[in-house]
Amino acid sequence: MAVIVQKYGGTSVANLERIQNVARRVIKTKEDGNDVVVVLSAMAGETDRLVQMASSASGGTPDEREYDVLVSSGEQVSISLFSIVLKHMGYRAISLLGHQVKIHTSEIHSNARILKVDTELIYDELKKGRIVVIAGFQGVDKEGNITTLGRGGSDTSAVAIAASLKADYCEIFTDVDGVYTTDPNLYSKARKIKKISYDEMLSLAGAGAKVLHHRSVELAKTYGVPVYVKSSFSEDSGTLVTKEDKDMEREVVSGVAYDRDQAKITVAHVPDKPGVAARLFTPLSDHDINVDMIIQNASSEGYTDLTFTVSKKSIEKARKLLDTVAKEIGASLIDYDENISKISIVGVGMQTQSGVASKMFAALANEGINIQMISTSEIKISAVIEAKYTELAVRVLHDTFGLDQENGNNY
Repeated sequence: MAVIVQKYGGTSVANLERIQNVARRVIKTKEDGNDVVVVLSAMAGETDRLVQMASSASGGTPDEREYDVLVSSGEQVSISLFSIVLKHMGYRAISLLGHQVKIHTSEIHSNARILKVDTELIYDELKKGRIVVIAGFQGVDKEGNITTLGRGGSDTSAVAIAASLKADYCEIFTDVDGVYTTDPNLYSKARKIKKISYDEMLSLAGAGAKVLHHRSVELAKTYGVPVYVKSSFSEDSGTLVTKEDKDMEREVVSGVAYDRDQAKITVAHVPDKPGVAARLFTPLSDHDINVDMIIQNASSEGYTDLTFTVSKKSIEKARKLLDTVAKEIGASLIDYDENISKISIVGVGMQTQSGVASKMFAALANEGINIQMISTSEIKISAVIEAKYTELAVRVLHDTFGLDQENGNNY
């Protein structure tokens, strides 16, 4: 008997009819002889509604503890409704919140990290023949406070539970039927990938691909959890996210990702001496602002310019922090630009293939797309460009590397 964890996103449980459809899918998995643990997100649009209510009630700055109590309630609705439906269909089920399972997290509200998942209660309920339905996105800290994992956190909940249970695999059901070479809503030539490595999926997720939350991929890689990305609206086999194998190495470039949630910050006339960069970035880190790409210009007469990117939602908080720090270190100018996007190509084959970067840059240049920043790793090349060229850049790079054809970009 296999242990299978299935996670369903908000669109999959958006209304009662869809909840019933998901219940039938879960029942089939159970009738095939498996123990089934189901992790649910809130119904589509519910978390946004709760976030807006919190903002309106507080003038835009809700208390962090109470905010988590509020926004976590959406999952309570979906798991209870789902369990009611399963029981009505004649199947034993039980719904459990994060603090009932004991999904232990750090104490950072709205962006907590899972530390440990207790499995005793889950195993006890499975032994009773029940389908266990768990609220995603939430946990509990050491003081007993409800915490949430950040948007997209239900993916992380599901993989963490699968890892703790040593489940045979984890299925993530969304509104798309797998991982594609790029966003199929942006480019009709996007091709579904049958199998992709953890590292490639992690790079795509970090570069803006929305199909899986990057923290869930990190956990899957760390604990070796096979993850299937599927659609709850079809019977397609989806995409397997797993450890790298020889088949994957054939692709030089596996996908193109984009991220419009980027803002560029330039701090000019920064004293070029030890400790100054730390003075700039430490306050951002202390306030949980993630810095993505960083460029430092060549020093001139003892001064330099620093340019880096953060998410757009962090820009106002970053602005307040940096205005203070810039004055303290004697920097003369801070420029903010939200009219940018990050475009990335990803592929394990880049580790052994030269010329990929030059081909990418030439393709963009041929379309008159200027590159403002560049970042590279062994399997990813990212470039910051003007936002209005996002769609064009995705299509051009997808065509340049022949991603509409399987194994089409072998050199």
